[in-house]
This record gives sequence, C-alpha cells and structure tokens, in this order.
Amino acid sequence: MKRTLSYKLNIGLFLLPALILFLVILIAPIAMSAYYSFYDFNSIAARDMDYIGLSNYKTLFSRFLVNAENGMQYENDKFMGDALTNSLLLAALSVFIQLPLALLIALKLSKGIPGERVYLSVFFMPVLISTVIIGRLWMNIYDPGEAGILNAGLRAIGLDKRLFPWITARLTSSKLEFTGQWTGFKETALLAAFIPILWQYVGYHMLLMYAGILGVPSELLEAAELDGCSERQVNRYIIVPYIKPILKVCVIFAVTGSLKSFDLIYTLMKDTTKAELPSTLMYKLLFLHNRYGLGSAIAVILIALCFLFALLISMAFRTRGEKVA
Repeated sequence: MKRTLSYKLNIGLFLLPALILFLVILIAPIAMSAYYSFYDFNSIAARDMDYIGLSNYKTLFSRFLVNAENGMQYENDKFMGDALTNSLLLAALSVFIQLPLALLIALKLSKGIPGERVYLSVFFMPVLISTVIIGRLWMNIYDPGEAGILNAGLRAIGLDKRLFPWITARLTSSKLEFTGQWTGFKETALLAAFIPILWQYVGYHMLLMYAGILGVPSELLEAAELDGCSERQVNRYIIVPYIKPILKVCVIFAVTGSLKSFDLIYTLMKDTTKAELPSTLMYKLLFLHNRYGLGSAIAVILIALCFLFALLISMAFRTRGEKVA
C-alpha cells in the first residue's frame, strides 16, 4: 500500500512542472481574457476598468450602433460578423479544396511512383518556410504593377483583356476598374489569401495522409486485389475508411487554423479590411485602438469556436458506439 502511494506521489511530482506550465501559459491567459471581456478599458495598467457585462459581445455582433449623444445610428467599424464569415469561408475552402487535393496527392505517391521521396520533399518544403516570408513572396506575385508575376503572365498570354473586365463587371461591387489588384478588392482578396495557404499547407496534410496510407495492412490490399477490386474501390472502401482518424485530425487542423489565421493575411495585404478576419480585427482593437475589452472578447469567441468545431468534427467522424475523443 505504501509503495503504491509512493509511486503515485512520484508520478504527481513529475507531472507537476508540466501542469504548472499548462496552467500559466494556457489556462490563465484564457481566464484573464474572459475576465477582461466584461470590462471597458484602454490600458493594461488601467485601474479604473468599467464593468459593462456582455456589452463588448453585443458591440462586436451589432452592424449598426446608436450615438448616445444625438441618437443617430452609424455603421459599426468593429462589427465581427463579416470577419467571422470570411474565416468560415476560408475554412470551407480548406476542407473542400485543400484536403481533397492533399488526399489525391497522398494516394498517388503511396503507389510507389518513381521519385516518390523527391515529390514528398517538394510538397512538404513550403511548410518549413516562415508564413511571413510566404506572405511577402505572394505579395510580390500579386503586385499589380509590372513586377507582379501573376499579372505579367496574364498579360503575356493576353488573358488580362478578357479576365479583368469580366471581374469588374461580374464580381466587384466597387465602381473602380479591376486591373490586377488581387488584394485590393473584397471579392478577390479572400481567394488571393487562400492560394498561398493552399500552397503552404497542402504538403502538411498530404504527409499525414501518406503516413496513414502506408499503415494500411497489406493483407487488406492483397485481399481486395484478389477479389478484383479496382483502384478506385480500394481507395474508397479500404484506404479512406482506414485513415479516418487522420482525416479527422486534418479537418480539425484546417478549420481551427482558418479561424486563427493572422500572420499571412497581415503580411500579404496592405489593407486587411479587404479580407478581415477575427484575428486581424482583434489585433487592430488591441494594439492600434487600445480597446482591450473588445479584443479580449474576440479572443474568447475564437477559443470557444475552436473548441466547438473540434467537438462537432469529432462527432461527425464518430462511428456508432464510439465515444467522442
């Protein structure tokens, strides 16, 4: 009995430093953000914080506000609805374009094609590059001037004469003419931001899926081959169901990563309002306008959404009788 208690005590002592770090680095900031979100103050060192309850949350989700002095209604520049919609669109693009593409590449490479290792390295290489560097790189690619590779390529093949007027007439709601300002219009900025995200992280998801495919028991594949199953049937009924846990992780990473995305958008765009995300709005409120209560409220909302989507995705991938992990 004493030996068992001593053993448990030793385990507790070994876990204590990690538990303290977990509480200090993760739990404490979340609790502080939740606490600050109920107050209105403009300085971290401020002592005269005004308790306003849920007013910060109401402000974030109110498209129009009323001036207390004259009763006039005005548009809320801190409205979070559009930013949250952009994040959800980015998450949808990641789930329905990035992940299927990564799965197709992983399935192809797992067949043992020539140069397999080289392809793996090439696809994974963008993951190793700093997101800030990628943002600067793609900012130069999207440059509307002569230095922009994308617009220069479109002009070289004459596609700009058809594409740019079509975008002006069909996509943009602005009266300005589209001449290659990919990050300068709301209708094109989000897609322009998704392309480098796709380029950077498709190799990351591909590698996870590739490792999972290699773990499929060879007995299952041999049995399917003996039964005369086609490659498409093997992929659909054996490989994809077998790597379902990995697919779940990839979906969770793609969705939560889209909700938290900040550095690439901030680096890529001179004006983030064209593709505003909750994280960029939070940055502006915290560090440019010193609205710490509103910024903390956005942080709490993002944390809650990440946990909620992770739970919903786990439930969606759950098989009958299985507990949600």
